[in-house]
Parts: sequence; structure tokens; C-alpha cells
Amino acid sequence: QVQLVESGGGLVQAGGSLRLSCAASVRTFSGNVMGWFRQAPGKEREFVGAISWSGRSTSYANSVKGRFTISRDSAKNTVYLQMNSLKPEDTAVYYCAASLRGSVQDTRGYDYWGQGTQVTVSS
Repeated sequence: QVQLVESGGGLVQAGGSLRLSCAASVRTFSGNVMGWFRQAPGKEREFVGAISWSGRSTSYANSVKGRFTISRDSAKNTVYLQMNSLKPEDTAVYYCAASLRGSVQDTRGYDYWGQGTQVTVSS
């Protein structure tokens, strides 16, 4: 049983930066994957990026590659999503998720989800 809580969302101007945090109630084991997803109004939830809890492996959607960076602090049971060069298209509710089976991009492969945090990018 894992509980996730996102924070750090807000309003930012295009070109700006924002860092999201995802705090887990239970420390994950090696091999678990932590993912970030986002969902805009009227759209399906889409993959943003993921990181193994070990921090050795990362994966990003092409739309955010080079702009977003995922990191983690195992001591704090926290995963971060650093978002730079934000665009209006990045506006969405961002969700943190945990996969126990090693899934990366498929939402169906994740077992636990946070409540989401709103990110709004103005032009």
C-alpha cells in the first residue's frame, strides 16, 4: 500500500520553470518505477516521464525531453519533476504514480496514484 501526494503546482509564465514534488508514504523497493503523468481538460492522461527508484534509469515523453527532468530523494521518499521552458501546451493536472511491475508509459501499469496538482502556463 502506497500513498502519494503531489505538490508544487501553480501558475507560471511561458518560458518559466516550476518544480513538482511527489511524497510517498512508504519507501519503495529497488526495481519500482515512479512516473509522472498529466491530463488536460478533454484529453486522456498522458505519460510525461518516469524514474526507477534507484535513480539509474529515466524515461521522458518526446514532448518534454530536454525541458523536464525527474529526480528523487530516497531519504525523503520524494520524487521531483523539474519543468523548464514551460509552454502553454504543458498546462494540465499533473499526477505522480507508482508502478510495482516496472511499467513506464502505460497508465494501466501503475498501481498507485496521487491526487494531482494543477499546472497552468500562461502566454
